[in-house]
Amino acid sequence: MKKITYKKSGVNINKADEFVKGVKNIFTQSKINKAAAFGSLFDLQPFTKKYKNPILVSSTDGVGTKLLLAQSLNIHNTIGVDLVAMNVNDLICLGARPLFFLDYIACGKLNPRVLLKVAEGIKEGLTQSNSSLLGGETAEMPGMYKKNEYDLAGFSVGIVDKNRIIDGTKIKPGDIIIGLESSGLHSNGYSLVRKVFSSRDIKKYSKELLEPTRIYVKAIMSLLSKEDSYSAVKGIAHITGGAFYSKATKILSKGLGMVINKKSWDVPSIFKIMQEKGGITEKEMYTVFNMGIGMIVVGDKTNTDKIVNNLNKSYKTHIIGEVVKSNKKMCLV
Repeated sequence: MKKITYKKSGVNINKADEFVKGVKNIFTQSKINKAAAFGSLFDLQPFTKKYKNPILVSSTDGVGTKLLLAQSLNIHNTIGVDLVAMNVNDLICLGARPLFFLDYIACGKLNPRVLLKVAEGIKEGLTQSNSSLLGGETAEMPGMYKKNEYDLAGFSVGIVDKNRIIDGTKIKPGDIIIGLESSGLHSNGYSLVRKVFSSRDIKKYSKELLEPTRIYVKAIMSLLSKEDSYSAVKGIAHITGGAFYSKATKILSKGLGMVINKKSWDVPSIFKIMQEKGGITEKEMYTVFNMGIGMIVVGDKTNTDKIVNNLNKSYKTHIIGEVVKSNKKMCLV
C-alpha cells in the first residue's frame, strides 16, 4: 500500500516553519508575547494611567481583489501596507489609537520568499500606524487556492477613552467637511478596475494601481491630541467601498446630509482614465472609488482653520463641503 503523507497532500510543514523563522527576523517580539505558545498576549497596564475609562475598539478587513494585481505583477512588498491601512484607518474614525495587529495568510502553496515580502509590507504599515504585530496564522490550503495564489485578512485593536469616542452624534447643520487626499485607489473597487483595464493596461498603470493605501493614523492622532482641535472634531469617515454615497454618510444622523463640492480638490488622473476607458458614470465612480479623498473629518465651522492647518502638516487637506439639514444623505455639486 502506497504511503500518503501530509507533504504529498500538498502541505509542507517545513516550509511553514521556514516562513515563521523569517517573520521573527522581521518583527521584534515583546518578552510577554514569547511566553505564549497558543495565543498572543498584550499588556494593557501601561495604558491604565493614560485612559480614565479605556474602551477597546476592533476592526477586521482585507484588501480585496487588489491581491490579484499584486500576484499577476509579482509585486508583493506593498500589499501588506494596504492590509494594515484598511484596518487601522477604520479604528481612528472612532478616535481610537491602534495598539496591535494580527494577520491571516492563506495560500495554495507556501512560498516563503513571496510571503516574507508581504510581511515586510505589514511591518511598514505597522510602523506608520505606531502599532505592533501580536500574532497571526499562515495556512497552506491546496485545493482551496491555486499554487501561486494567496489571500490576506487583518485584525486590529485600538484604545480610546469612553468620553472621547467620536461617533458623529454631535454633527449638526453648518458643520464643515474636510477631506484628506488619498494616495490613489487605496484598496477598493479593484473588481471594476480589472473589468475596465486589460492585462496590458494593468502593467502600464501598475505603479498607480499598486500604490499602497495611505495610513492616516499619525495625522488623526496628532489632531485629536490637542484639546482645542479635538473638541472641534465631530465625525471621521474612512472613504472605502461605498465611497461618498455610503461610507462618508455613515456618520450622519437621520435628517442630515452632505453637500460636497467635487471641484474643491484635484481628482487623480488614474480615476479619469478609468472612467473614460470604461464609460463609467460619475455617480458610479463616486460610489465605488475615493476619487482622491481617503479620509474626511467633520468639524465645527468656527475651528475649521485649526483642523485644516493641523492636518496639512501631514497630508494635503481641503475644505470640501458642508453638512445640511436634508433627507438626502449625499449631494455632489
